[in-house]
Amino acid sequence: MSTEPLVRLRRICLALPETSEVDGTAEAAFRVRDKIFAMRHQVSERDSVWFKTEHGERLVTASPAQFFNPPYVDRHGWIGAWLDVDQDWDELAALLVDAYRMTAPELVP
Repeated sequence: MSTEPLVRLRRICLALPETSEVDGTAEAAFRVRDKIFAMRHQVSERDSVWFKTEHGERLVTASPAQFFNPPYVDRHGWIGAWLDVDQDWDELAALLVDAYRMTAPELVP
């Protein structure tokens, strides 16, 4: 994996209040108050980020080249975004901020 997607993920996630990165390796997880709101994962040798969203099915249906239902956590409202494709990073940043807010609503007005 190119390090650029992970650098971008860190820039987005760590800019949010009270966030931290756990592990710090290629399988980075971003937390707020000990709750994970986003994590980088490899699926079938492809790089991705998984996060919670209320728009999962709509995103997967509208943009299957960019988004997918990750194993195990999709039934809990999580979605995956491929990092090895031409991603709209502004949209992805907004989705990650939403995931953060869903995980730590008491921190965000």
